[in-house]
Amino acid sequence: MTTVIESEKDAFFEDVNAAAKKAIWSALATVKDGEPRVRMVHPTWEGDVLWFATGPETAKAKQIAQQPMIDIQFQVAPPEFVHLMARGKATIYSDQETKNHAWEVIDYDLAQFWSDGPTSPEFVAIKLVPDRVELSEMFGTVNKRVWTR
Repeated sequence: MTTVIESEKDAFFEDVNAAAKKAIWSALATVKDGEPRVRMVHPTWEGDVLWFATGPETAKAKQIAQQPMIDIQFQVAPPEFVHLMARGKATIYSDQETKNHAWEVIDYDLAQFWSDGPTSPEFVAIKLVPDRVELSEMFGTVNKRVWTR
């Protein structure tokens, strides 16, 4: 394992973003009543933070509100086998300025889910500020690089 130092941070997150774009979907782990819950999401990196969208009444939003520490795992299929994990505290945003920002940052058409756009009361933005990001190959056994805040 290689620890990413501050001077390597920007290049590391460029690699993280490239790997995430290849994965398309990722698994989000939250906690409900002390038990893990996992579901698929499509987050987007903006530098060293991760954004995704949901509704304020979804199970994931309610679980994050109660327990904001989450894990997100991306897995790129063969032949690359790139493995990307991010862990940290998620924050739910319902203010218009942040929702507008997330709407622009997230890299797919959110209007598929919220036709009235970022002003929809049924849309909230979730921002993960990770404490730890791991990028590796072959399920974490090859070329493992780890960045910590």
